Amino acid sequence: MQNFTFQNPTKLVFGKGEIARLAKLVPADAKVMMTYGGGSIFKNGIYEQVKEALVNHNVTEFGGIEPNPEYNTLMRCVVECKSKGVDFLLAVGGGSVIDGTKFIATALKWEGDPWEFMIKPGITHSAVPLASVLTLPATGSEMNNGAVVSRRERNEKFAFHNPACFPVFSILDPTAIYSLPAKQVANGIIDTFAHTLEQYLTFDNKALIQDYWAEGILKTLIEIAPKLMENQQDYDTCANFMYAATMGLNGFIAMGVAQDWATHMIGHELTALHGLDHGVTLAIVHPGVMSVMREAKWTKLVQYAERVFGITKGTDLEKIEGAINATEQFYRSLGVATRLGEHNIGEATIAEIVRRFTERGALLGEGGIVTPEKVGEILNRVK
Repeated sequence: MQNFTFQNPTKLVFGKGEIARLAKLVPADAKVMMTYGGGSIFKNGIYEQVKEALVNHNVTEFGGIEPNPEYNTLMRCVVECKSKGVDFLLAVGGGSVIDGTKFIATALKWEGDPWEFMIKPGITHSAVPLASVLTLPATGSEMNNGAVVSRRERNEKFAFHNPACFPVFSILDPTAIYSLPAKQVANGIIDTFAHTLEQYLTFDNKALIQDYWAEGILKTLIEIAPKLMENQQDYDTCANFMYAATMGLNGFIAMGVAQDWATHMIGHELTALHGLDHGVTLAIVHPGVMSVMREAKWTKLVQYAERVFGITKGTDLEKIEGAINATEQFYRSLGVATRLGEHNIGEATIAEIVRRFTERGALLGEGGIVTPEKVGEILNRVK
């Protein structure tokens, strides 16, 4: 197990009816900006619950934050927050809304062009306090300090991390899942599964607790996915899904282990260039990463095959191939196409993505083992 330092200050408030606790959780004297997306919170009753809880607070609203939140939209909110003296942000939505709100919180304290902290990883800075009410499980953004923002005029999508952007608290009410479209549920399952694999599927770190914990998340998702896709009204199934998404990317399974994230970085480029849903890009890329990088991931791929999918017969190579196929079929069982050609994406896009990573001098994956050339191999493997 590798050395690590861990801290996660987010207070998690979980369960049905807990949105009412906003009344006491949000500081009484705060000037609050409530951020949200395209309006689903008006249909499922969450907007009314939030407004009722904050009836005695000073609250301004900003809606319209897109999936894959857009820089220019977020900057409009920054301007509005500054004009109104906002000193507390409340994100009501899924990962895109929470990610966008983290950008806003950081930009409010940033001197100069906020895009700088997006393209220069590792910069530490302050932020306006923020909290969240989660409506779509997927990204784990409700309990981590990371965010992903797009800038469509440049066809760019980047991630940043800011230690000051852990939500002060996050409220997770599983009944929010009841009204979600099946497509969003599928994307959330894939995103959570992929997050877990990015931290688990590297090499043997001799980190037993983290391995078993990650495998537990993966097996939970495999077990509940059919139930979720068939019936989103079962509270316990929804609760386990929401909790799995949070635990998949709040730092717990990352302690003391190497991490990959090549799948996400490649997937971001597919979204930037073609507008594909984030979960869809992960379903396309991940089997390719496992296949092309199998030598480096050999031990963990065999472990993944045996412990997660119960593939215990055959040679190690046969187990690995079985696990890769099982992963792709799991994604396809959620109604997601897993090949570039199924999305009308071909050689030109592959070449452009390789060019971008080459230009940036990017080395992805654990220890930088995924070179731009390997990126090309991965994408050609999933054409």
